[in-house]
Amino acid sequence: MAQPDSKKIFFENLSGAGKAIAVLTSGGDAQGMNGAVRAVVRMGLYVGAKVYFIHEGYQGMVDGGDNIKEATWESVSSMLQLGGTVIGSARCKEFRTHEGRLKAAHNLVQHGITNLCVIGGDGSLTGANLFKEEWSGLLNELVEQGLIEADAVQKYSALHIVGMVGSIDNDFCGTDMTIGTDSALHRIIEVVDAIMTTAQSHQRTFVLEVMGRHCGYLALVSGLACGADWVLIPEMPPEDGWEEKMCQKLSATRSRGTRLNIIIVAEGAIDRHGKPITSSFVKDLVVKCLGFDTRVTILGHVQRGGTPSAFDRILASRMGVEAVLALLETTANTPACVVSLCGNTSVRVPLMECVQMTQEVQKAMDQKRFEEAVKLRGRSFENNLKTYKLLAHRKPESELPTSNFNVAVLNVGAPAAGMNAAVRSAVRVGISEGHKMFAVSDGFEGFYKGQIKEVKWGDVGGWTGQGGSLLGTKRTLPAKHVEKIAEQMRKHNINALLIIGGFEAFLSLLELLTARGKYDEFCVPMVMVPATVSNNVPGSDLSIGADTALNAITTTCDRIKQSASGTKRRVFIIETMGGYCGYLATVGGLASGADAAYIYEEPFDIKELQANVEHLTEKMKTSIQRGLVLRNENCNENYTTDFIYQLYSEEGRGVFDCRKNVLGHMQQGGAPSPFDRNFGTKISAKAMQWVSKKLVETFRQGAGRVFANTEDSCCLLGMRRRTLVFQPVVQLKDETDFVHRIPKEQWWLKLRPLMKILAKYKTSYDVSDSGQLEHVVHNRPKDSDASVAM
Repeated sequence: MAQPDSKKIFFENLSGAGKAIAVLTSGGDAQGMNGAVRAVVRMGLYVGAKVYFIHEGYQGMVDGGDNIKEATWESVSSMLQLGGTVIGSARCKEFRTHEGRLKAAHNLVQHGITNLCVIGGDGSLTGANLFKEEWSGLLNELVEQGLIEADAVQKYSALHIVGMVGSIDNDFCGTDMTIGTDSALHRIIEVVDAIMTTAQSHQRTFVLEVMGRHCGYLALVSGLACGADWVLIPEMPPEDGWEEKMCQKLSATRSRGTRLNIIIVAEGAIDRHGKPITSSFVKDLVVKCLGFDTRVTILGHVQRGGTPSAFDRILASRMGVEAVLALLETTANTPACVVSLCGNTSVRVPLMECVQMTQEVQKAMDQKRFEEAVKLRGRSFENNLKTYKLLAHRKPESELPTSNFNVAVLNVGAPAAGMNAAVRSAVRVGISEGHKMFAVSDGFEGFYKGQIKEVKWGDVGGWTGQGGSLLGTKRTLPAKHVEKIAEQMRKHNINALLIIGGFEAFLSLLELLTARGKYDEFCVPMVMVPATVSNNVPGSDLSIGADTALNAITTTCDRIKQSASGTKRRVFIIETMGGYCGYLATVGGLASGADAAYIYEEPFDIKELQANVEHLTEKMKTSIQRGLVLRNENCNENYTTDFIYQLYSEEGRGVFDCRKNVLGHMQQGGAPSPFDRNFGTKISAKAMQWVSKKLVETFRQGAGRVFANTEDSCCLLGMRRRTLVFQPVVQLKDETDFVHRIPKEQWWLKLRPLMKILAKYKTSYDVSDSGQLEHVVHNRPKDSDASVAM
């Protein structure tokens, strides 16, 4: 629900003057915490508040002294790309005692701090809530002991708490993703991809143990992302006799020619009787029953380490800014809240509701109510589990339904990482639903040439981790070849189409829809799944491949900035892909800490370029040594990358020098990120289920054929804010700028002011989506598949 227009520009309404905000990280560390700290500090300073670091978590709050330090703009520079937490974290037994919290209250009052931003897990946040509830009593005790003046009780009467969840386990109810989870998945998938090559060489079975003492999210999602043969998690203990079933599956997989097996075990995995299932037990079982050469790899703290992913940097930055806004808007009666993510939207939820639901999950598991525990985890977890079961466990032919429908899958447009995961998912879900699945090579070019063949379950094994398009993809549109395509549809009796691709795929569907008037062959259910690094498809906030491209940009920017380490002051001009769509430049700029990002959607002139140079010149006079400027490839035909490079070089002479880089097709390459593997897998599975439903609805018994000629039988499946939505493509025409191949409205443009604020520019920031406190039980739409979030 939007806020009134009067709150559109926050710094005219929400001043932080006279307020003191402290930020701390507590409990286990997680990649992305530094991004959250940086965002809190810079947003706090931006609104005029004093901001303090509390080093070493609650221990630093109790100890006081140098552990509580005022933060400056420069003190969070070069922090975004670092893993762990720069301000330190520590377990603190003393804070659990009344005396410890009394000391902490005294230390905060001495600095005038009454606003706390706590980044941690459920234990840290529960502790913060207790601290808030005791606050007035603690102040009265301090007055009685003569440690503070009596008027301080009135002056510092309320403690305001806003939490952000930093945890690699994603075990906190109330948010779809916690800070650090995506980066941990990156570490796991990097290891799995590396292990797969050696396992294939030696025909080995690998048992991987991943973190998750109480939550199986990492094991489940990494299993989905790598196509693991078997996954063991605490929320879904296997049925009795699972040992034999697992060995049968591994044996069947080998007999079909597969040279490796991957089994993923969460460290907290248990059987139905609560007995732990260890990785060593699984290894011994495989060796004893099958005699396979089997190895165990325990990933351990590798999962906590390394640089944060682009997703975690963006999530942390968005959450940090939202946390400051929440603190500025709190009153004495506002409950402590957690800034969380629902789909693609930032929301605030009461802290204790989240904690209570998290505790309910554990209670349900302790009482062996496992199905309830899965539901309590949230729709994201539930959907991951359903999709995993659908794709990992092949039913015997005798148990499959027989639909007698033929469905074709093809890729259209430029290649995007994650396309192969989407094709694999479509093929396996289609086979599970009794369809014959056909793969079309080289898009519509291959279609009209007859490059169509049936694909079986095993043909798409191992596809999830492959980059590019194994089917082959072309930009060819169908309009010129509709007659030949209709002929191939008739020849192979194709009853439905699933198209995975970018803007060309969208145009193709519109052309096929038009062709229905002349050719009945196209009167079949048709659905498109967006897949393009440019993220320029109307009807969807996100596209398969964009996350992988963002990670490529972010990693490259990190390396480029590092190359200037120890040299004189330097500014880098980086050109990104995207056509006329500025998504990669904007969101890549936010993830890499850019000073500016030039895009087509936000026109700029020579005055703005000059102002940016002057801004960088001022920054370079401080301790900041490096600047980063991103430019979308088609942002302006005259202000080219060379022009901007030469302008910056000339105007910055004597203060900084310049370098330029055109990132090019490296943004389309590489192995897909965990996000793209899972997004591709889940969105494609959902599309295939829609196809099955439409086939049944549109089958004409009398004619013995499928006939679909309504608008809603030709759809695009897209992520819109919190929900995956099927939208008739004809209805998306009005939302599309066909000349520049972009949607007329794009959600990520709201992130641009955020990027500018964090780069120390004065700008307006729309907070119309902020400020609504939602309840945990109500903040999930029915069809949400919310791990597909940004």
